[in-house]
Amino acid sequence: MSDLATPSLSEAARTPLYDLHCALGARMVAFAGYAMPLQYASGIIAEHFHVRAQAGLFDVSHMGQALLEGPSAARRLEALVPAAVVTLAPGRMRYTQFLDSDGHILDDLMVARLPGEGASECLSLVVNAGPKAQDFAHLAEHLPELSLTIEKDRALLALQGPIAAAVLARHFSGIETLPFMAAATFPSEGGEVRISRSGYTGEDGFEISLAAESAPAVAERLLAEPEVRPIGLGARDSLRLEAGLCLYGHDIDRTTDPVEAGLLWSIPEHRRRSGGYLGADPVSKAIVEGPARRRVGFLIEGKALAREGAIVTTPDGAEIGVVTSGGFSPCLGRPIAMGYVETSFAEPTTPVRLSARGKALEAHVAALPFVAHHYFRGSR
Repeated sequence: MSDLATPSLSEAARTPLYDLHCALGARMVAFAGYAMPLQYASGIIAEHFHVRAQAGLFDVSHMGQALLEGPSAARRLEALVPAAVVTLAPGRMRYTQFLDSDGHILDDLMVARLPGEGASECLSLVVNAGPKAQDFAHLAEHLPELSLTIEKDRALLALQGPIAAAVLARHFSGIETLPFMAAATFPSEGGEVRISRSGYTGEDGFEISLAAESAPAVAERLLAEPEVRPIGLGARDSLRLEAGLCLYGHDIDRTTDPVEAGLLWSIPEHRRRSGGYLGADPVSKAIVEGPARRRVGFLIEGKALAREGAIVTTPDGAEIGVVTSGGFSPCLGRPIAMGYVETSFAEPTTPVRLSARGKALEAHVAALPFVAHHYFRGSR
């Protein structure tokens, strides 16, 4: 999941952890309307490897959190997203997308079903920072019969890495048994916290939603653990790129649909057949006919990086696509990228060229992810 850039650091809002970032020596940048840490003193590559080996703490408080409540809230939300929300059991969550009538992606989000009271159902939503105002307006317009509570007074932390569960269990008893794509409430000194288990790095990890005033103290306690380091946006981006995960506003946006973006796995078979959500008809057509282009990975020869917007061509110069994300892979020790190519050129090992500052870079199409995922697959 991801966000859109912001022009001015001086005008950016501050998360509850802003003072802590500054005290830790972070290099701050404007991102999605917020002052956010790009990196700390050890640098992006060191932070990247630390998350792959141990555990890193991310401040993701800039993202949008909301509760959607009311009778049949799950069924009503299914009118806006292609995921199966009705069958979502309490304590479980799913990844999905808001779509427009053309089947294009307005945003991607996480939906968790919380225990409801009586006939009322309660859904917790986490959306990207850049489009969150539009997302909430979208919900209010299409689901006026439901109660939408935007949780502006909450912070969001992410603890990611193979040691994350062991570290978090020292502070929240039983957290190590929480299944992948599940959420639960845990007691804390500053009030109850909601903790989910997923991850935007390809590693095992947790998202901790808590009262804004409690966030600095909780973050400091986690950072006091010897296995934990603070991680900035730079490593967050390189980690998710290695994991082949989409960044909203780049790899997916209002010009892409879930099929060409490789997100068909997030739409269950019965919803592919029955539809019933905004944008279902064009998505169903793309499923039946196949997309004209597909999101793929690129392994690049040499040391030069291909950035967003680089044109993808065949070896003889015919334009076939565009790069949407690119950077250096610390784990592979080479430049990598993601983007879209015409479907006939989407097979792995297909040779291509990527334009970078007027220079053609030799590359080939690669299967995603570049680095294998290590999500927790246990159960309660």
